Amino acid sequence: MAAARIGRLSHGRVARLGLTRGRGEAFAVRGGSGGGGVAGVRSLTSPLLPARAMAGLSATRCGLPKESVAENGGSPRGKVLTIDTMNPTVKMVEYAVRGPIVQRAVELEKELSEGRKKPFQEVIKANIGDAHAMGQQPITFFRQVLALCSYPELLNDRTFPEDAKSRARRILESCGGNSMGSYSASQGIDSVRQDVARYVQQRDGGVHCDPDNIYLTTGASDGIVTMLKLLVCGEGAARTGVMISIPQYPLYSAALAELGAVQINYYLNEEACWSMDISELQRALDEARGRCNPRALCVINPGNPTGQVQNRKCIEDVIRFAAKERLFLMADEVYQDNVYADGCQFHSFKKVLFEMGPEYSNTVELASFHSTSKCYMGECGFRGGYMEIINMDDEVKAQLTKLVSVRLCPPVPGQALMDLVVNPPQPGEPSYDKFMKERTATLSALADKAKLTEEVLNTVPGISCNPVQGAMYSFPRISIPEKAVKEAAGKGQQPDMFYCMRLLEETGICLVPGSGFGQKDGTYHFRMTILPPTDKLKILLSKVKEFHQRFTKQYS
Repeated sequence: MAAARIGRLSHGRVARLGLTRGRGEAFAVRGGSGGGGVAGVRSLTSPLLPARAMAGLSATRCGLPKESVAENGGSPRGKVLTIDTMNPTVKMVEYAVRGPIVQRAVELEKELSEGRKKPFQEVIKANIGDAHAMGQQPITFFRQVLALCSYPELLNDRTFPEDAKSRARRILESCGGNSMGSYSASQGIDSVRQDVARYVQQRDGGVHCDPDNIYLTTGASDGIVTMLKLLVCGEGAARTGVMISIPQYPLYSAALAELGAVQINYYLNEEACWSMDISELQRALDEARGRCNPRALCVINPGNPTGQVQNRKCIEDVIRFAAKERLFLMADEVYQDNVYADGCQFHSFKKVLFEMGPEYSNTVELASFHSTSKCYMGECGFRGGYMEIINMDDEVKAQLTKLVSVRLCPPVPGQALMDLVVNPPQPGEPSYDKFMKERTATLSALADKAKLTEEVLNTVPGISCNPVQGAMYSFPRISIPEKAVKEAAGKGQQPDMFYCMRLLEETGICLVPGSGFGQKDGTYHFRMTILPPTDKLKILLSKVKEFHQRFTKQYS
């Protein structure tokens, strides 16, 4: 019965099921993101599913209602929740960073562990900014305090420094029952929010920061999605539109798709090191009006996936643009310590906003975000973060507080870690020298690897890489021969997806195709992290170089 039903599946239904053929060749692949379209919509260009891809798949695994007979011998009953009856916006969600290539990488790791022969000895995952998974060591002081908070009996252990113990006691005293296992206030632990406010005020040269405007979050992503929930409303041409950079971090397109908002693409200028261009912002905004109500502008600085650091003039221009067009500004600043290039400096949007004077500082609405996952910390798994809101309407702020209370509170260990990030060891304290040594070593190593990545990739004919000014990624442009483009189309794949899948199968290197982040039509890229240890990064870059030369020769 299942086989007969599968045979009658339409091509569109096959694509919706997300089935794949061969070794990771996706039938439903991410569409382009040109113009003002919604990145994340699947493109359906592949032929009908061949029989060999269906071998061994039950109707249930294919997403079909399971044909079952009731225990009393009655009529068969289908599933209540099926691919056709589920929330349609969820089917629009795409997240390339953990897409088909990563799934295939996991399969390859399993095959290697089973003794299957491959043309490589290991899979090197350079697809995601997971620092510790790539070998970066945690900061000792942070882990000492978290250990003490998790198991307070260790406070009696003389091997822990006194400043770590003092910090742990302060955190525990702020927790219900002196336990990190208790709920906190929904907005976050009060003492942690005060510490965050002091950190922001010091970072921004004395610009006042009110702890009541600080919301602790489950990583920066939680704060970003929460703000988008507040912003999205309306129907039809009145539906909220949100401006996001292309290339973009797929969290934004995924969240907008799930919320049913309209994605407004503005393109970064690759020829000018991925800078923002106000004329491009204006073009995107003007084209979007009439089909939606543009209400917000999202900026990632330093950039992901592009690694640029926007200069102060650019930030001032963006603030003026947001003020003129009445747009809510969202500043994703999770890489604020990751600045490597000479002449580059991180400028927070809040600091620049207030230094531009009351005309802007009293009117422009801003939410900025930070996290424990990036910078020198790399503590992704603790899911710590915060957002600061500026000039938010009081009634909306009350609704925001209500909204975050629904999820009770962010993870308390993540809040504790965020407290240590904004209030690290100070000069004269026992842990200060070791903390500074570890912090400096981590950031220096990242700067060296950023330079190495740029230099090696730019020696490869057909690959062009902008300077990695900051963050943790390079986003080089690659040339793909027309013959390879046509073969990719025949497999129902974007050309850079085809390229990256071939790279994975032949070398064991896992990168993310540029089409997963959005790019100008006719251009192809991939994103790779600079996080692997230097010796492994050199191997990775060498393999990419050899593969690109071999790939180009094969398809020329």
